[in-house]
Amino acid sequence: MNSNSPITSLKGIGEKTGTLFHRIGVDTVGELLSYYPRTYDIYEKPVTFANLEMEKPQAVTGFLRKAPDTRKIRNLSVTTCVLEEFGAYLHLTWFNMPFLKNTLTPGSTYIFRGRVQKKKGRMVMEHPEIYTPQAYEELLNTMQPIYGLTAGLSNKTVTKAVRQALDSLELNPEYLPNEIRTRQELAEYNFALRAIHFPVKKSDLILARKRLVFDEFFLFLLALRQLKEQAQVQKNECVMERVGETMKLLASLPYELTGAQKKVWEEIQSDLSGPKVMNRLIQGDVGSGKTVVAVLALLSAVANGYQGALMAPTEVLAKQHMASVEELLRGAHLQEEIVLLTGSMTAKEKRQAYEKIESGEAKIVIGTHALIQNQVKFHRLGLVITDEQHRFGVRQRETFTEKGSHPHVLVMSATPIPRTLAIIIYGDLDISVIDELPANRLPIKNCVVDESYRPTAYRFLEKEIAAGRQIYIICPMVEENPELEIENVVDYTRKLRETLSSSITIEYLHGKMKASEKNEIMERFVQGVIHILVSTTVIEVGVNVPNATVMMVENAERFGLAQLHQLRGRVGRGSHQSYCIFVSASDSKDTKKRLEILNQSNDGFYIASQDLKLRGPGDLFGLRQSGLLEFRIGDVFTDAKILQTASEEAGKLLKKDPRLECKEHDALNKKLVQYRESGLVKMSL
Repeated sequence: MNSNSPITSLKGIGEKTGTLFHRIGVDTVGELLSYYPRTYDIYEKPVTFANLEMEKPQAVTGFLRKAPDTRKIRNLSVTTCVLEEFGAYLHLTWFNMPFLKNTLTPGSTYIFRGRVQKKKGRMVMEHPEIYTPQAYEELLNTMQPIYGLTAGLSNKTVTKAVRQALDSLELNPEYLPNEIRTRQELAEYNFALRAIHFPVKKSDLILARKRLVFDEFFLFLLALRQLKEQAQVQKNECVMERVGETMKLLASLPYELTGAQKKVWEEIQSDLSGPKVMNRLIQGDVGSGKTVVAVLALLSAVANGYQGALMAPTEVLAKQHMASVEELLRGAHLQEEIVLLTGSMTAKEKRQAYEKIESGEAKIVIGTHALIQNQVKFHRLGLVITDEQHRFGVRQRETFTEKGSHPHVLVMSATPIPRTLAIIIYGDLDISVIDELPANRLPIKNCVVDESYRPTAYRFLEKEIAAGRQIYIICPMVEENPELEIENVVDYTRKLRETLSSSITIEYLHGKMKASEKNEIMERFVQGVIHILVSTTVIEVGVNVPNATVMMVENAERFGLAQLHQLRGRVGRGSHQSYCIFVSASDSKDTKKRLEILNQSNDGFYIASQDLKLRGPGDLFGLRQSGLLEFRIGDVFTDAKILQTASEEAGKLLKKDPRLECKEHDALNKKLVQYRESGLVKMSL
């Protein structure tokens, strides 16, 4: 058995279970071993009630004075009991486990383990695990892996498969040069792989994680630097001179570009007419005006006799870009053939689009992933633009650029990231930053509140709707989970319809819906037919609804700051005053401190840097910065210091051996080739 063996080669995993593993992106034994635990259950000593921390799994010792009570609430069977310790009370609750009434014996001592929450002034532990003191003693100080799952796949099945794979595979040869391992104090690879899944103690886990995070960043950065070296020697075969059409467009705008926009446009023009192919990132906060600059670049390509293409991650966003480009060109009395290409178009519509693109009749092409299908052939592609670039994978962006003969590349990102990290991460790209908002933008008013504020918030929502505005409400889950007291879109929408006036149209949106359903709901919201849209973070990517003035985020403590800032960017895009309400169910001081950063500032770059300081490298199991660069285990915020050392080591190594031709680097070179082919990282190179 080797890393490329199918997952079904493991004992006990048949075709049916193999399909479940495929759903989580695991098809081979190697992919299974790279499917790291998302967290761990650490069985620590029981704590006293007085020392309990909110939102953290902990164990308590409880003497049961009487049998638990069981009652029916709607379709749920709820079993409860109350523990007392020196005048402090802890309320235990289990759902659909009525047998506990007879299992838990009055007069006995048990260990209860679970997550503690404050509810209506009481300490509550929902669905705690139950142990005898002797059974818990055996688990004390052990760490059990918890994996990301899909319906039908249990944590026990994944754990068993990983253990079997680790025991069956031959040891991997160490590929990191010894001097790097020694200098950075990195664990041996095979030890790290076993310890990340089954750490004997926390110190082993820390060592294992440091090694695997370093490897992930190091391989990524080596691939990136080599790619940049190739790009730097790539001659500009699509030379684009400065043209009057772009001046005409600028003159037609009802506003003047900000200083930052002018600077970035100047950098792009220099690239387009320079000796090398452009590979540039425009990094700009939400609403900073990246689109206008992108349209100027597209127009420059067309005026120089080339085609320009823009790829967006969703159909709604692609259509919105299409409308923006048409509006800007129309305002400047410029007529260019613009073609839209998306997955939901009919076969006939696609065929017509393909013909126009191949013949060169289509000057500007805007679309989704449909642009990189084999059937799409460009006549003379000179510029490719990807929007929200972190949503596209390595192969997708490479395929896009291969549609032309070394076209210029422009990528746009609204994900704020401190410049020191950006320079490392986007090492193959020249970076332009639009760090000014248009002068006519009203700053968003923020507030961080607890759940008691909700009725007041609802009255405010009704007032905004009466004034003709629209609302976003974000919930962290799709459907109800009785084990977690957090809001979900389906339930929340039902409750909201019961609470607010029947004249208010409320719909929900989430990632499990069909693409056609999502598009239809988003279109209705854009048109103003829907007043309140209750959604998961599927709404995060740049849809522009200028009439939406309120963003209300439920359970804000469950999101990363970068993600919350992205969500906030959905409002404040029109001429009306906009508001963001962060509702938190947590009493944690750390949570309050984090959310206060958002309360104080609307500047994404400031928020990113503050979040970086607050989280620090020791935050092993913190909230990942969803929406940024998704590595398997590393997080560019939490692991910023490891990222910087990996960058330094990659630089030293390539300076000494640019093409890794030395015999001592054979194993590393082989690993790098595997890495490039594996697609382990879902980000653009």
